[in-house]
Amino acid sequence: MTRSNNNRRSVYITAVGLLVVSLGAVFVVRSFGSQSGADGFLGGKSCDDPTQVSLSTTPEMQPSLEAAAKSLAGKGGDDGTPCLQFTISGAPSAKVARDIASGSDNRPDLWVPDSSLWVAQADDGQSVPSIAVPSVATSPLVLVGRSANFADTSSWLRALGAADPALLDPLNTSPGALALLAVQSERQKTSASDTQVSQVIVPLAQRLGSMAKPYSDVNALFGRADQDGSRVVVPASEQSFVKYQEEHPDAQLKAIMPATGTLTLDYPMVVTAKDDAETISDAGKALAAELLSDASSQARDQAGFRDALFSPLSGGRGVGDLTQLTKPTGEAIEKALQNWTRLSLSTHSLAVIDVSGSMAEIVGNKTRMQLTIEAASGGLSLFPNSASLGLWTFSTRIGSDGGDYKELVPIAPLSSGQRTKILANLKIQHAVPNGGTGLYDTAIAAVRAVRNQYDSSAVNSILLFTDGKNDDPGSPTLEKTIQTLEGLRDPARPVRIIALGMGPDADAEELRKLAQATGGQSYVARNPGDLRTVFIDALQSR
Repeated sequence: MTRSNNNRRSVYITAVGLLVVSLGAVFVVRSFGSQSGADGFLGGKSCDDPTQVSLSTTPEMQPSLEAAAKSLAGKGGDDGTPCLQFTISGAPSAKVARDIASGSDNRPDLWVPDSSLWVAQADDGQSVPSIAVPSVATSPLVLVGRSANFADTSSWLRALGAADPALLDPLNTSPGALALLAVQSERQKTSASDTQVSQVIVPLAQRLGSMAKPYSDVNALFGRADQDGSRVVVPASEQSFVKYQEEHPDAQLKAIMPATGTLTLDYPMVVTAKDDAETISDAGKALAAELLSDASSQARDQAGFRDALFSPLSGGRGVGDLTQLTKPTGEAIEKALQNWTRLSLSTHSLAVIDVSGSMAEIVGNKTRMQLTIEAASGGLSLFPNSASLGLWTFSTRIGSDGGDYKELVPIAPLSSGQRTKILANLKIQHAVPNGGTGLYDTAIAAVRAVRNQYDSSAVNSILLFTDGKNDDPGSPTLEKTIQTLEGLRDPARPVRIIALGMGPDADAEELRKLAQATGGQSYVARNPGDLRTVFIDALQSR
C-alpha cells in the first residue's frame, strides 16, 4: 500500500476550476515502523511484517505525527499494538485534495489536512475519502495585527473593514477560506446585510484576487503586520501565531478572536486509500490515539496545537477560551470559494457618464452631476491597479461627429497615470445645457467599443450612469436597440451593461431591458446616499 509522494506535479486546477497555482515546496519523507526504516527505528520483537501505510499531512503537523509514529513503532507487536510502518510526507492540504481529485498516482493511504473543508474537494468521482478520526488536533482562526488596528472587534466583518486585511489565498489555504466563511457564519448573530458584507468583501477580492501571486506565506504577512504604522491584519491559525511569537519575541503583534466567535482548523485523520480501507482506517485510528494520548499532550501543546476539545494553550498563549461559530456546510464552502473566484476576476470596463441637461438639477445641496462624479470617483478606488478602465460621457450630439457620446479616456490598465486622467476628466464635467439623453445610441456604441478591445482574462462590462430615459428623437426605438444589443451578444465573449440609474426620473424598466439584453444588471438609486451601495452591487454583478 506504500505509494510514493515524491515528484508531485506543480500545477493543479482549483476546487472551483478557475485558478491555476504553482507549488514548489519539497518535504522530507521519513519512515517509522517496526522494521529498519529510513531512520532505522525498530519496533516490538513480534513485528516481522508490518503493514505499510503512506500518510500525507499539512506541513505544520508533520513533526507531531512523526513523533507519534515513532512512539507507536516502539510499541509494535506488544500488548495488541498493531504492527505499522508509516511513510510520512508533508504537502499543503489544497494540493493533496486536488491530487486525489485528479486521480493522480500520488494518492496516499492516509491524509491529515489542516481542515475538513478540503475533504469534499478530494472527490475523484469514484470514491469520497472517509474520516477515520474527526480531529487529531485543533487550532482556532484568529486575527493578528498591532493593537491600534483592533478598535472594533465586535465581529469579523467590522474588524476586517476597519483595517487593511491580508488574506492568505482562500482558494489554497484554510485560514483564507475560513476567514470568508467566518464573515458569513457570524451573520446569524450580527444580521449583517448583503450590502454590508459586499462593501468589505468586494474591494478585498478585487485587491487580493487580482494579484499575480496570491499570499501563501503567513510569516511574511506577520512581518508586514508588525511594521510601524502598519494597518495590516492577518487571519491565521492560532498555532502559526504562537510559533511566530516564539521565533520573534520582540514582535508587537497580538491575536484576537472577534466577539461573535471563530471557526477552527480541525486536522481530521482521513482515509484516502482505495484498497483495504478498513485496515488503513484502523491504522489511522491507532496513530491518532497515540497523538491524542496523555503522553503526547505536552508536545502537542508546545507545538501550538489545541486538543480536540479546544482546551486553551498553556502559559496564557493564544486567545484563551473559544466561542465557536456554526461550522459551515459543504454547500456554504463551495459557494464562498466560487464567489471569491468570481469577484477576484480582473475588470475591463468602460464608464459612461450622462451629462445631459437634467444632470444640472439640484438634489439637496449638490447637482446630480456632482453626485454622479463623486460616486464614480469613489468607485474608482475600488478597482485594483490590474483592472482596466476607460471613460466616456454622453448627451445628444456632443461627439466630434455629431454623435451622442464623447470618448475622453481610452480603456487602459489603472496605472497612476490612468487614474489621474480619469479623475481629472471627471472633475471638469458639467451638464450640457438643453442636452438630451442619447441613451440608446450610446449603449450600442459602448458595447461595440468594448467588444473590439475584448480581454478574455477579465470581466468585460460597461458601467452606464444616467438620471433619465432616452429622449433623443433621432435614435432607434427601444425595441430596435434591444434587438441590436441581443445581436451583438456572444456567450463566449460576453460584454455586459451594468446600468446605474440615479434619481426619481431614471426609468428602471428601460434600464432593466437594456442591461438584460446584454446579460447584465440594472440598479436605481432614488436617493444620493444610495450611490455607493449601488456601485458595490454593480461590481458584485459579474
